[in-house]
Amino acid sequence: MTSRIRSHSSPGLPAPTRRTVVKAAAATAALGAPLAAALPARAAQAPAFLHGVASGDPLPDGILLWTRVTPADGATPGSGLGPDVQVEWTVATDKAFTNVVTKGSTTATAASDHTVKADIRGLRPATDYWFRFSSGGTDSPAGRARTAPAHDAAVAGMRFGVVSCANWEAGYFSAYRHLAARGDLDAWLHLGDYIYEYGTGEYGTRDTVVRPHAPAHEIVTLADYRTRHGRYKTDPDLQALHAAAPVIAIWDDHEFANDTWSGGAENHTEGAEGAWSARQSAARQAYFEWMPVRPAIEGTTYRRLRFGRLADLSLLDLRSYRSQQVSTGDGSVDDPDRTLTGRAQLDWLKTGLRTSDTSWRLVGNSVMIAPFAIGSLSAELLKPLAELLGLPKEGLALNTDQWDGYTDDRRELLAHLRDNAIRNTVFLTGDIHMAWANDVPLNAGTYPLSASAATEFVVTSVTSDNLDDIVKVPEGTVSALASPVIRAANRHVHWVDTDRHGYGVLDLTAERAQMDYYVLSDRTSTNATASWARSYRTRSGTQKVERTYDPV
Repeated sequence: MTSRIRSHSSPGLPAPTRRTVVKAAAATAALGAPLAAALPARAAQAPAFLHGVASGDPLPDGILLWTRVTPADGATPGSGLGPDVQVEWTVATDKAFTNVVTKGSTTATAASDHTVKADIRGLRPATDYWFRFSSGGTDSPAGRARTAPAHDAAVAGMRFGVVSCANWEAGYFSAYRHLAARGDLDAWLHLGDYIYEYGTGEYGTRDTVVRPHAPAHEIVTLADYRTRHGRYKTDPDLQALHAAAPVIAIWDDHEFANDTWSGGAENHTEGAEGAWSARQSAARQAYFEWMPVRPAIEGTTYRRLRFGRLADLSLLDLRSYRSQQVSTGDGSVDDPDRTLTGRAQLDWLKTGLRTSDTSWRLVGNSVMIAPFAIGSLSAELLKPLAELLGLPKEGLALNTDQWDGYTDDRRELLAHLRDNAIRNTVFLTGDIHMAWANDVPLNAGTYPLSASAATEFVVTSVTSDNLDDIVKVPEGTVSALASPVIRAANRHVHWVDTDRHGYGVLDLTAERAQMDYYVLSDRTSTNATASWARSYRTRSGTQKVERTYDPV
């Protein structure tokens, strides 16, 4: 997610400059006190499961299980400290663990930050399982996992939570709590920016740091990234959702640094913050240690999951292979030698979409694919929108961090859908901190006379700043003015909400794909309520979004 919001400060906290964090980052090697902040306030018991449990990447016969064990006091995330410890896992068909179906053990070591993964196979399709870990006589909390339907199963319906963009310092993760409480999710999708790399006070929070990061400085080293992941996984609402249903996650830029591309990032200074290759490697290692993600190709998050004959889900990695972003208005956005996906990933995606025999082709997509022109916004609205998108304040109709900055890849992909008569492709997107319901036109300039090749549901942020947060006005103020202007300039956009935080629930049947959008009452409240805002659906064969007036 492109942003330039770095100077906000909060009461009692200094406003760090962009580079004051470099010395602090270097000091991480000393493994000092900030690392301990990644644990809850109470003293760790040895051994203990302080970071919850999780499952991910469901298959018809398997599920990936995850936990982190704290083997001794002081063995905090990123510390490199703590003895090797034996960790057992148990999987059962009931929460009481009276019908155990499999168990096993492994050794947790400091080399993997005492994280543990167990890739369980031999399970039944479309079945709920319960799992837990044990070490030294201590049991972890229990978690619920669910396997995917059999490859050729006729599936009546499936339901997924959909989230992105969770800035720890901006508020609490109530969106996760409300999704966990539903009890009806087959899985949940995290579309990127699971963590943020900034130092305390450097990223937008309406000038108030609700809860400080650990470590306090911008994360650069492997110890830093491990510590930040550890901090996130102490959140009780995030732990609850991980324990309630399997996650299917991809990364975006902030798992690394703002506006990541294959050779660097906007928020990285080569040399002063070390080599980009070393920072990228550290971020990748920590991500795969701390996330229940099964990489199909080592070191990347692009992969594909299948849910019977109802849907397959192609998950994209739009950071590892992309060319560097260009300046807004630069004609090289159309350069065929520039890429967002990389050649191999784009060919993989095209082949998967063409050969799919499912009712729906879902694409987990970290940045918006529908084109976006700003339109005739007033200066008061244009400036904060430009800040959120990383555009020049004078405003040009392009966000080069999205597919808009890589138009040749987008043209090739959409032409492939048209030329092969591929229907029912739905992009599921995060990153932009707003909620959208879009058709994806072959030619936005002539839409709606030109065809729509696909549709797109974009979820807003869990906590990261929306436009109203940047302007510091009451929620809904900006959206009431900006939404009609954006829609007028983008006829393929059916709805945009620029102001509210929340999550989505995607419900699939053979006849339609429906996204229900939910919003939170207050991101800074631990007891924030959630309410239904809007619903949009794509009916089979239409490649169009339409409003529907009831959530599933």
